[in-house]
Amino acid sequence: MAKLKIFEYPEEVLRARAEEVPSVDDEIRKILSDMLETMYVSDGVGLAGNQVGLLKRLVVIDVSGNPDKPEPVKLVNPKIVWHGEETAEHDEGCLSVPGQYACVKRFKEVEVLFLDETGTERRIKASGLLAVALQHEIDHLDGKLFIDYLSSLKRNILIRKLKKDRRLSGQGNLKERED
Repeated sequence: MAKLKIFEYPEEVLRARAEEVPSVDDEIRKILSDMLETMYVSDGVGLAGNQVGLLKRLVVIDVSGNPDKPEPVKLVNPKIVWHGEETAEHDEGCLSVPGQYACVKRFKEVEVLFLDETGTERRIKASGLLAVALQHEIDHLDGKLFIDYLSSLKRNILIRKLKKDRRLSGQGNLKERED
């Protein structure tokens, strides 16, 4: 397994739509394993293909919060096929927008159709943190970030904080992006 580079805002790959994976093979299984390792090392709960520079509809999630008993979910071509009507706000962060958090309104329940790592079609009905993570990661596959749900004022404040954090940490300037 290998740790992959996580692309950060405003990298263009984060705004691109990922392509369907035609079939699940050993290469896809290795990518999923590498993504999972990268997510764990980075203390994340989810990671999408775009975030590691791969425009493939791949997602890994583990909301267990228990490194001794991980509960990873690997999804190929995930698609939300149902959502409840109720929504709730959750404080979200993202490995591609490091150190920044904001409340985002999401559906409380979702059902997702996907292929597992054997290529078998599966469905998962989720609520709570898993539902939030599924929606967040599937958004990534469509080129959407959690900051896109914020008002322009809140988004601009968050981006300014991100720029400041990068300057203070010696990571250089955040490329300017027109929205």
